[in-house]
Amino acid sequence: MAYPDLRAFIDKLDKQGLLKKITAEVDAHLEITEITDRVSKQNGPALLFENVKGYNMPVLTNAFGSLSRMQLALEVDSLDQIGDELTKIIQPPELPATLMDKLRTLPKLAQLASFLPKHVRTGPCKEVVIKDKPSLAQLPVLYCWPEDGGPFITLPLVFTKDPVTGRRNVGMYRMQVFDHQTTGMHWHIHKDAAEHYRKKGGQMPVAIAIGADPATIYAATAPMPHGIDEILLAGFLRKEPVELVKCETVDLEVPARAEIILEGYVDPAETRLEGPFGDHTGYYSLADQYPVFHLTCVTQRKNPVYPATIVGRPPMEDAYLGKATERIFLPLMRMQLPEVVDMNMPPEGVFHNCVLVSIRKNYPGQAKKVMCALWGMGLMMLAKLIIIVDADVDVQNTSEVMWRVFNNIDPRRDVLIVDGPLDALDHSSPLPHYGSKMGVDATVKTAAEGHTRQWPPDIVMSPRIKELVDRKWRSYGFGNTQ
Repeated sequence: MAYPDLRAFIDKLDKQGLLKKITAEVDAHLEITEITDRVSKQNGPALLFENVKGYNMPVLTNAFGSLSRMQLALEVDSLDQIGDELTKIIQPPELPATLMDKLRTLPKLAQLASFLPKHVRTGPCKEVVIKDKPSLAQLPVLYCWPEDGGPFITLPLVFTKDPVTGRRNVGMYRMQVFDHQTTGMHWHIHKDAAEHYRKKGGQMPVAIAIGADPATIYAATAPMPHGIDEILLAGFLRKEPVELVKCETVDLEVPARAEIILEGYVDPAETRLEGPFGDHTGYYSLADQYPVFHLTCVTQRKNPVYPATIVGRPPMEDAYLGKATERIFLPLMRMQLPEVVDMNMPPEGVFHNCVLVSIRKNYPGQAKKVMCALWGMGLMMLAKLIIIVDADVDVQNTSEVMWRVFNNIDPRRDVLIVDGPLDALDHSSPLPHYGSKMGVDATVKTAAEGHTRQWPPDIVMSPRIKELVDRKWRSYGFGNTQ
């Protein structure tokens, strides 16, 4: 059974000893961040702060802050199995050629349809409805870092609708609280919600869900292809449809079992200075003009839990959300680039700054072909550094990758520098959103690629000697350690 809501996931964490409940009084201003940062850096548990100064609402942090908790959240033994299952639905092992083959694919298509959202009349998120003078004052929104522009909602599921097609989008964009009725809406120009915003001639309805079930929270962070519903992905991950309920004051639907729903609108004619914000890059993202969200209604459970994530110098909780994306979308990438063996987006590269890829190389220039293909693939266009290595290199071992890079490249021959779009949080580019990116071909080179000298083999011990030493190891006085 899928987690029906965030509370069920909290209960599971608690039962498995993966949750620390903190009853001492803590302050939402910086103190919760410092505690969470220390625990996160030590690979510690999820944290439930039950006594937040000035508030009656507990705060949950670091819920996804380990690989095992990320797997528990998505109810799998390995994150890789999600992408494999998704690929089998999208592209069956044997493409249908005959009528019977096509008929055999129908059950899989029907299975996909069973993950479509389920519309319900009401839900727990409607236990309290506040339309008269709605306020953000009761939310324990965290002031995360000393130089932040203010308190920020850091784990919001932002629901918008394409004003032309009517298609839903769910994204996760930080929201600086300006006052009790307004916040910033930090969606970058590359994101779908920003596209909806540009298309809309007047006020655009927006709804924010805070505290959905874990699969729906993850889905809001996933780099889905344009126009593909994140709620469908959440249904696939849960193996059950997400229940949606209609908002009170805007024409949008939100998760019925969420903890808190904020309804409102943004106006394309209005922006406000938002930031700075201590971001997942480990630096403060600078203040800039962003849309303003106006609150029109709050609905919530009677005793809601407020979830938040703390971002900063990696590794932190978001590293494991990023690792889920890496593993889930790798099989989909292989559908277009079958030579790809594995991929790693190391936390130090904060997702969009460094991508390590191993390939089965069969012809000259193939590594550069893969670099260019990746830069043309969705939000991978923002990758500032792509490193390509051979199939036998373990890209999850960054030390091994760097050894190949430091020893295997001729800079003039093996480095490709191109111009293109960059992430809005890239502070090093000469211009906002635009600059150069680099591809490094650290594969073994052939004569066809201009390498006329013999390429030296790796140093590898004889298997016979390795086996001999294994058998005699304890006789050398080393005990069982090998």
